[in-house]
Amino acid sequence: MLTAAIREANLEDAGVIAGIYNHYIEHTVITFDTETISAETMHHKMVTLQEKYPVLVITLGSDIAGFAYGSSWKTKTAYKHCAETTVYMHPDFQGKGLGIRLYNALLSSLPLFDIVNAIACITIPNQASIQLHEKLGFKKIGRFDKVGYKQEEWIDVEYWQKQV
Repeated sequence: MLTAAIREANLEDAGVIAGIYNHYIEHTVITFDTETISAETMHHKMVTLQEKYPVLVITLGSDIAGFAYGSSWKTKTAYKHCAETTVYMHPDFQGKGLGIRLYNALLSSLPLFDIVNAIACITIPNQASIQLHEKLGFKKIGRFDKVGYKQEEWIDVEYWQKQV
C-alpha cells in the first residue's frame, strides 16, 4: 500500500500541478479561469506565491495527488495577514481523505507566514467543498450571487473564513 506524503512543492512539479488545475478549468465551474494554463505559467505563479505563502503537494507514491497554496486575498497592505486558500485534487485521488490532510497541512503552515485568517471562496453549488470547509472549522461569511459567468451559466460564490 502506498503512503501519502505532504511536502513543499518544487518548481519541477509545475507541469503536473498545471495538469490537475487544467482539468478543473476545462470541466467545471469551480475555478473562474476559462483558458488552460501551461507548465511555464504555473511555474511563474509558484515562484511568485512562494515568496509569501506556502505551496504544498500531497503525493501517493511518486504521483502528485493534489496541491494547495495560500495567496493574497486583497492587495492592500492592511490585508497582509489574510490568505485565500486553494486546494485541488487530481480526480483519480478524490474521496480518499487526502484532500483534508493536504488542507490541514496548508492551514497549519499559514501562521509560519504571519497569516492569521484563511479565506476560502467556494463556487456554489459545491456541497463537497462546503462539507470540507465545515469539517476544518471554517464559517460562512457571505454570499455573492451571479458574480461569475462560465459554461453558459451564472455562478454564485460564498466566502468562508477561519482564524488560523
